[in-house]
Amino acid sequence: MIQKQYSANTVKVYLSYFADFVRFFNESELDCISTDRINNYLLHLVEEYHISVSQQNQRINAIKFYYEKILGRDRQYFILHRPRKEHKLPKVLAKQEISKIFDSCNNTKHRCILMMIYSAGLRRSELINLHITDIDSKRMVVVIQGSKGKKDRISLFSEHMLSALREYYIQYR
Repeated sequence: MIQKQYSANTVKVYLSYFADFVRFFNESELDCISTDRINNYLLHLVEEYHISVSQQNQRINAIKFYYEKILGRDRQYFILHRPRKEHKLPKVLAKQEISKIFDSCNNTKHRCILMMIYSAGLRRSELINLHITDIDSKRMVVVIQGSKGKKDRISLFSEHMLSALREYYIQYR
């Protein structure tokens, strides 16, 4: 996984989920487990532990990685049932609610963190990896490099956000 440059989080999740798989089938030879048994294992996780659609797909990917990349089996070896992803609309807060959140934060740094996540729609990891050179105040955009899936993207931010960033910069350099 490291050679294939999977993210550290993906490696950690896959290893954890595959360790669960190995423990579940501790009496079986891993290369002899049938697709039906694997599907029953996944069904067990859904019914007993109520794992999410996302977690179910990650577990399938971890299992497939072992059989296809480690053991070198054909890609078609497993025909695992993948759940359909839900397409829910996001819950949006009213302007007054957002203002209350920002106003209740007295620390300039923390207010900028909240505002940047909200204004530019950043993930936590994107915010943590943000550099001052990623902010383009002339175009009012933030360049997010190496985001999820190692993709770069550009996001807009507000004039109010720019004022807060300038205040933060003056205060903390």
